[in-house]
Amino acid sequence: MSTISELETPVVLVDLDKAEANLRKAQDAADRAGIKLRPHIKTHKLPRFAKRQVELGAVGITVQKLGEAEVMADAGLDDLLLTFNIVGAKKRDRLKSLHERVTIRVVADSTETVMGLAETFGDQNRPLGVFVECDTGMGRCGVQSPEAALSLARQIAVLPGLQFAGLMTYPAAKKYREAADWLAEAKALFDSAGMPLPEITTGGTPDIWHMEEAGVATEYRPGTYIYMDRSQVAAGAASYDECALTVLATVVSRPAEGRAIIDAGSKTLTSDLLGLEGHGYVLDFPEATIVGLSEEHGTVDVSACAVKPKIGDTIRIVPNHCCPVSNLFDTVTLVRGEEVVETVHVAARGRVD
Repeated sequence: MSTISELETPVVLVDLDKAEANLRKAQDAADRAGIKLRPHIKTHKLPRFAKRQVELGAVGITVQKLGEAEVMADAGLDDLLLTFNIVGAKKRDRLKSLHERVTIRVVADSTETVMGLAETFGDQNRPLGVFVECDTGMGRCGVQSPEAALSLARQIAVLPGLQFAGLMTYPAAKKYREAADWLAEAKALFDSAGMPLPEITTGGTPDIWHMEEAGVATEYRPGTYIYMDRSQVAAGAASYDECALTVLATVVSRPAEGRAIIDAGSKTLTSDLLGLEGHGYVLDFPEATIVGLSEEHGTVDVSACAVKPKIGDTIRIVPNHCCPVSNLFDTVTLVRGEEVVETVHVAARGRVD
């Protein structure tokens, strides 16, 4: 069996034991909280991990794009929630093809999106489940009030090919209590109107360990938790020891005493800062700061390091945001400690449609 030291860089490493521990920890937390887990596969994009999440107790998976849904359905996953507004006849036709072979539900936050779905889905014997997406503080998609949620739910409920599935939200980080209050107000409104509310689904890895405070929510959709990353460490959701995904890079130049150049740039580490300083955490040299990225080069300030890396040294980096990193590589290498287990194709990588 080969070891990490034999790999060509840059390469994405996924520690199987750490990933497994993260999956079990979250499933156990959901079980204790009495909430269903529906993990988001946008982070790993690997059917093997999606299947493992279901094996451990997840009720199904979450996808963000049709391409991801198609890959997962082809791999045998059969209970999918697609948390994105599907707009356009071609995309709706693809959604219909998926709907004919697996259980897939979608979200909508406007009459226009709902009526578009109704144009494609007209079979009252096999209606498409549609959640109303709610903006509980994220400031992205979603209806803006519980009253608007009820109004859109009523529109969905009367269309023969659609079925109102419930409410969906993605709260802003650290705003889980505000989201819970918003959803509780919505549930009270639905109850008083006599409108059934089958599911209330929320999510977010930064607040995953507060699932028991999700209030009226019945389902939780975390994504990054399988790998964790520097942003999740900063949010208090993980420690660096729990980060399963790292990028292995090589020092290719030492042009100045306080500067090292690595073979990992924006096409490897992503340019996401997420409010952090630098573009990743260097496990081997924690005093170092990745101060800049061009396409293939990373610039590392090593002036604060007592011992500085040399040309040819390899370093392991916890990226700021692991989800884009998964989408930047065709393959990831699965490891246990220093041993390489397998290199696998990232099946849903690049499926942006």
